[in-house]
Amino acid sequence: MMTALCDYIKSEGLTQKKAAKRLGVTQPRISDLVRGRIDLFAIDSLVNMLSAAGMRIEMHIGKAA
Repeated sequence: MMTALCDYIKSEGLTQKKAAKRLGVTQPRISDLVRGRIDLFAIDSLVNMLSAAGMRIEMHIGKAA
């Protein structure tokens, strides 16, 4: 999810400030995202940012092999 968000920011040519505004978070939060600080993000916050970016999230759960 973090990679998808970073790819989105790059493809849109957004600055961290503009990305933060579009995704509904602060600029320091975007900085943490692009630095890969995975320990600072819960799944729900990533889902919310992906949704704000207009992306659809699909999750599939199945039995372990």
